[in-house]
Amino acid sequence: MTDYDLIVIGAGAVGENVADYAHKRGLSVAVVEAELVGGECSYWACMPSKALLRSGHAVAAAKRVDGATQAVTGRVDAAKVLARRNSFTSDYQDDSQVAWLESADIALIRGHARITGEKTIEVAGETHTAKAAVAVVTGSLHQLPDVPGLAAAGPWGTREGTSAQEVPESLLVIGGGVAGSELATAWASLGSTVTLVARHGLLGGMEPFAGELVADAMRELGIDVRTGVSPTRVDRDEHGLVTTTLDDGTTVVTSEVLAATGRKPHTADLGLESVGLTAGDWLEVDDTMLVQGTDWLYAVGDVNHRALLTHQGKYQARAAGEAIAARAQGRPVHAEPWGAHVATADHAAVPQVTFTDPEVASIGLTEDAARKQGVNVRAVEYDLGAVAGSALQADGYTGRAKMVVDEDRGVVVGVTFVGQDVAEMLHAATIAVVGEVPIDRLWHAVPAYPTMNEIWLRLLETYGRPE
Repeated sequence: MTDYDLIVIGAGAVGENVADYAHKRGLSVAVVEAELVGGECSYWACMPSKALLRSGHAVAAAKRVDGATQAVTGRVDAAKVLARRNSFTSDYQDDSQVAWLESADIALIRGHARITGEKTIEVAGETHTAKAAVAVVTGSLHQLPDVPGLAAAGPWGTREGTSAQEVPESLLVIGGGVAGSELATAWASLGSTVTLVARHGLLGGMEPFAGELVADAMRELGIDVRTGVSPTRVDRDEHGLVTTTLDDGTTVVTSEVLAATGRKPHTADLGLESVGLTAGDWLEVDDTMLVQGTDWLYAVGDVNHRALLTHQGKYQARAAGEAIAARAQGRPVHAEPWGAHVATADHAAVPQVTFTDPEVASIGLTEDAARKQGVNVRAVEYDLGAVAGSALQADGYTGRAKMVVDEDRGVVVGVTFVGQDVAEMLHAATIAVVGEVPIDRLWHAVPAYPTMNEIWLRLLETYGRPE
């Protein structure tokens, strides 16, 4: 039996942050990992997917500037892109991540953890106990849609979609969410003939113009985007080709099929039933990430289903690590909104970038979501391509921006940008929303000219200056 103050189950980016922040406050910490230290984001999600996308974005951006476009004489070198992607995953080796744990004085336990009782886990037949807390940071898993024949056809999930070592001649992507849209864009830029099918439009839950502009750009890239349709049958033949039948009666034949239709909690085999919880469920937590009904079990990141984004999970991890240490040491826990030990931003201030081309960068509430919450809303939009900085960024720049304002409080509660290179503009909007900066004060935040950030002035002018 080995004792630690805190045991973290899952050594991905989120688990590493829980461990690090608790250890910095003086706790002894161990993390348990069944696969690679660094987790999903490092090897099968954030980093490799963006590496697959970046080269295509760079070439497309060059082609949009006269004088530069003449220098673009070939296609993206797919082999070089895949090699660069592999470099970002350290060729799927976790030596450097393990070295970081060692340097941070955090113990690593290899293997699959099962909770066997309060503050107790078992790994490979060995029992480990936590004096203060156990944190479940196991993330989420790809969920295969229930389509006849799909499972037997050996489909790609998001892992295969980010780690494949060869470009398929053709690819069908099922799902028009963030993962499906990004991976369709990536593989099309690498030379695959891509078809994307989505039950509704693209990027549901965002401002409607986001999905519309992304769909238009996908079609220009050569992707066959079909919305309002779903697969009813999938079959792979003896030659390896996949035939997908859609509910409109058409069929699509491709080399591979990728399902990107949702996630499920990675909690089915953790032994949660030993402490009165239901295996396979999302874990409900308070704002310090403490699992409801317990005083020792925490759930951080995707597994609590608050915001399935790595950066938001790491934000939760910082709060949880600090809260665990404070409680263990008998120090005050600041659990009030925006306190040091809570993840208040999860509720209405979550930033997200979809790395399609154009990019979609958003923070906070959409107009529809705000209205459904009963907020007295006024929203304004502006053509991002009409801003001088955008015109310099790309010839014929296409984009749009929207600002959602809570009229009763006079603060911005949501912002969405769609366009080339908007990702790096998002943090200013995040600060405006999280800081609840009054509209009349935003007039004094002068955007440098000529940059794309002048969109803020145009949105404010459209909204109207106070008298």
